Amino acid sequence: MKLSRTRTRQLVAATALAVAVALVPAAGNAVSESGAPQERVGATVESDAVQKSASCTPTKEHPRPVVLVHGTFGNSKTNWTGLSAYLKNRGYCVHAMDYGQLPGVPIFHGLDRIEKSAAQLDDFVDQVLADSGATEVDIVGHSQGGMMPRHYLKFLGGAQKVNALVGIAPSSHGTTLSGLTRLLDLWPGAKEAIGDHTPALDQQVVGSDFLTELNRGGDTVPGVDYTVISSRYDLVVTPYETQYLEGERVRNVLLQDLCPSSLSGHVAIALTDRTAWHETANALDPANATPASCSS
Repeated sequence: MKLSRTRTRQLVAATALAVAVALVPAAGNAVSESGAPQERVGATVESDAVQKSASCTPTKEHPRPVVLVHGTFGNSKTNWTGLSAYLKNRGYCVHAMDYGQLPGVPIFHGLDRIEKSAAQLDDFVDQVLADSGATEVDIVGHSQGGMMPRHYLKFLGGAQKVNALVGIAPSSHGTTLSGLTRLLDLWPGAKEAIGDHTPALDQQVVGSDFLTELNRGGDTVPGVDYTVISSRYDLVVTPYETQYLEGERVRNVLLQDLCPSSLSGHVAIALTDRTAWHETANALDPANATPASCSS
């Protein structure tokens, strides 16, 4: 029987997801029911763009170090090649961490349980504060990296150490993956494989237990400023409006309101989009913000 075009696309999508998960080895002992933190493995990237924490002293103009938190399948090097240099050139002390590593899975991070990743962030922020002498940091995160810090803020005392959280295309309320998550039933065992092998993926699906608990009682915590920068062309965290937060100290920004011609999607908005970078800098220093546009 000839399959319809829509049905064919659905089967291809489901197959692609199952294959992607199959390529990632099982987490094994790395995933515990308690979600207790493992040995701290986050580290600051040593490069010209992302400095070791001990090598940069915050200035009067930018007194808070910036902690960069990559997204799912990302790492501290690949996710921040552009934005880290952009912020450094503007006088910020910039520190990027790796988190959510699974045994036997190099390069692709952000896959372990999100509670454990948040504990790594807790340790990393403490190190940055100790090395820099600052009392607070600002956090900029992409995708999962814009959502995971909210667990740190809400449940691990991070609100006492963080002035602002900037989420670039964050998975704030989960994702349907452009409808892909609804197709998991087309591939028996796919959902279980995701939860067993790459728990952070399962936790970011709309309606997950993790996201239900994270968002219970409100999206924000007192004392922290929140900025969300999204693109209407995001096909990964969907619908893109679910990235937005609600709260008194929240600013939700649609990239196309700043630059109508921007076609940046989920990856490009963090990796290459200078309009998004400009708006990130505005969020870090709102007193000196300047209008972001296509020519930023």
